[in-house]
Amino acid sequence: MFKLLSALSKLTSRAALYISFAGLIGMTIIISWQFFARYVLNAAPSWTEQAALLLMLWFILFAAAAGVREGFHIRLTLVQEALPPNRKRLLRLFCHGVVLFFGAAMAWAGGGLVIETWSHTIPTLGLSRGVAYLPIALSGALIVLYAVERIILEMQGGEAESVWN
Repeated sequence: MFKLLSALSKLTSRAALYISFAGLIGMTIIISWQFFARYVLNAAPSWTEQAALLLMLWFILFAAAAGVREGFHIRLTLVQEALPPNRKRLLRLFCHGVVLFFGAAMAWAGGGLVIETWSHTIPTLGLSRGVAYLPIALSGALIVLYAVERIILEMQGGEAESVWN
């Protein structure tokens, strides 16, 4: 069962990083087009700012979720390093639990935002406003998955295998 969880975790983490990469490239293209249209053509398109912000939400939140699994999120280890080994493990378990709770709150609140705003439209894009909040719910669910994997690995004394291995 854990191997299935680990394989799913690795697959979704890789997908989240690819989505983030594509979103960053897309946002760069959109902002470049906006700059060119505004300063060269003297006619800035109205949709570019909203599209760039929408993509930014998607790629930041999915990269943050992948960061939980891969362990490249921001953290302070000063206290952890000063503790004896058994206390270090307890502190790491506590931290993974806090991350799990935070991810669950993101998934729950983000899902609520999606439901509440699905009927609203982003005028310049013609998309549902819920599309802007969907990555909060999805990345929250991924954070929960990755935190559960981290907790199990911590209890077994293992480490998550990187998506690039």
